[in-house]
Amino acid sequence: MTVSALMPPSAGAGAAPIPAPGSSSAYRQNGGRSTTQRSFGKPEPQEPSFRPAYPGQAWPTQQPTYTPPPPLDWHQQQARAYTPVPPQKSNKVIGLAAVVALIVGLIAGGGAAAAIVALDNNGVVDDQSGPPIGQGADPKIKTGSVSAVAQALLPSVVQLKVEGADDSNATGSGFVIDGSGHILTNNHVVSAAASGGSIQVVTQKGKTSTARLVGRSPAYDLAVVQVVGLDAPSVQFGQSAAAIVGQDVVAIGSPLGLAGTVTSGIVSAKNRPVTAGGEGEISYINALQTDAAINPGNSGGPLVDMEARVIGVNSAIATVRGAEPGSSGNIGLGFAIPIDQARRTAQQLIASGKASYPVIGANVDMQFEGGARVSEVTPGSPAQRAGLRTGDVITQINSQPVDTAEALIVAIRTHRPGESVRLDVERSGKPRQVTVTLGQQTG
Repeated sequence: MTVSALMPPSAGAGAAPIPAPGSSSAYRQNGGRSTTQRSFGKPEPQEPSFRPAYPGQAWPTQQPTYTPPPPLDWHQQQARAYTPVPPQKSNKVIGLAAVVALIVGLIAGGGAAAAIVALDNNGVVDDQSGPPIGQGADPKIKTGSVSAVAQALLPSVVQLKVEGADDSNATGSGFVIDGSGHILTNNHVVSAAASGGSIQVVTQKGKTSTARLVGRSPAYDLAVVQVVGLDAPSVQFGQSAAAIVGQDVVAIGSPLGLAGTVTSGIVSAKNRPVTAGGEGEISYINALQTDAAINPGNSGGPLVDMEARVIGVNSAIATVRGAEPGSSGNIGLGFAIPIDQARRTAQQLIASGKASYPVIGANVDMQFEGGARVSEVTPGSPAQRAGLRTGDVITQINSQPVDTAEALIVAIRTHRPGESVRLDVERSGKPRQVTVTLGQQTG
């Protein structure tokens, strides 16, 4: 399985065991509860099921007599002991009803319309008619629901249509991050226009505007574009560090050019080392993993919590190994750049058009597994000052396990230049620790 950036193409359970004859009890499935039922012999005398209606009222002078039922043979006992779950009605029945209704409507003609209804498993008519969900406050939209999140975020999410100077083109997504018309998206969405071309922004209202490229960071696969006077509200930010595995999330964007698409899922994992980006520009992401359906064209769109706060930027999907780039769709493995990192990078891009990222000043073997093996140490770098040597294998960073070179790189890039990190290193089979003060590069 491989991970690729979201670059779009050009423009019933088995039966329970049966108790053996002669067993003391059998069981009946009763509304999801198992209750014991005596199966053989005369039941013990039971207390009368009635009591005096008022204080002081005497018990009846004569107790009711009990007449035991005739004994059941073994097969009758099994028939009473198990109540099968009613089978679900076939969809063929529902399909036939719809076909019949359609035929009736066609035959009637003259403006007559066929009413289509759905039947539940008990054969009860479920009328699906009713007014559509309106814009703005609506009692049918529950707070914290996917509908509420979509209603809050859709006006802030835009579609990007990019044309490069070499006649290449692509579509992607983005979202408004401030009142000045700045839009955050992925670098690989707009990189074709970095050396000439155009970027068009389409809002939820269908208005198209030309955007200028403010800045981009291939290292983090992020970019900012701007439309002055953009008629769209900005989003609210959450904290990706506070995200937990299993929480509900919503993804919004323009998969396969279908603007305003909303999907939902959960945070499947955190801190996934992912490489993404366009040709010749590799980005290393310490990603949030989600099973919310995202596809080519979702790139740059927001991943949102159920309070309509952005916690990530959808950037990459995993594809089946061997699939051609851009030809494989969602398989439930999507990855988003944590918004904590994305916000810092966006601020740098707006301020200077460039973004910095931390480095240790050493190259690592991208093919080695079982750690990150140092293949070269840059003279005068933070790595050399910390005592790292060629051949050292880094196994942990700040007690976080490192099993590949990618894992080390994305872990380093969650920090800022100037911060210190502790590396666990194996040298000639012996463990040691070094502290590295991170350097800085721009990109």
